[in-house]
Amino acid sequence: MVRVGLTTERLIRAGAELADEAGFDHVTVAALARRFDVKTASLYSHLKSSQDLKTGIALLALEELADRGAAALAGRAGKDALAALANVYRDYAREHPGRYAAAQLRLDPETAAASAGVRHAQMTRAILRGYDLTEPDQTHAVRLLGSVFHGYVSLEMGGGFSHSAPDSQETWTRILDALDATLRNWPAP
Repeated sequence: MVRVGLTTERLIRAGAELADEAGFDHVTVAALARRFDVKTASLYSHLKSSQDLKTGIALLALEELADRGAAALAGRAGKDALAALANVYRDYAREHPGRYAAAQLRLDPETAAASAGVRHAQMTRAILRGYDLTEPDQTHAVRLLGSVFHGYVSLEMGGGFSHSAPDSQETWTRILDALDATLRNWPAP
């Protein structure tokens, strides 16, 4: 029998907390059952599988990131907007490493189309309007920004910059300056 108070949403939120504590790779329905001190089978009335749980965590993370991004971008344009969105991703990854990893989960096309991932692309394209880019350069720029933000954050979280000077914050600031300059002076095809 399912313990009173367990819902799909509560289980996904608990899974997200587990991801932040133990790592996204360690999130399973069995691990979640241990957290609630229930039998694994009792959770299958709320979750189809561990993959279903991981997809739920990914969707939660994308929604949280999109909400933070939208709030950070309000009233900003150009480099200020670029830095605000970049800092949202970096700060979220630091606060919620497991959820950040979940946000990178490859979703099936139907789920992805209905997710907050669409809002992320819209926010990035909104930033790029301030740089006067047209297609296909706008798509190239979206990919560049996503690659740099995720790449830097992943390397930093993995300890890649912890033992060298200059400070990683100084490098991050310089990277944002370089991205702004690149976007302002986008090369012609």
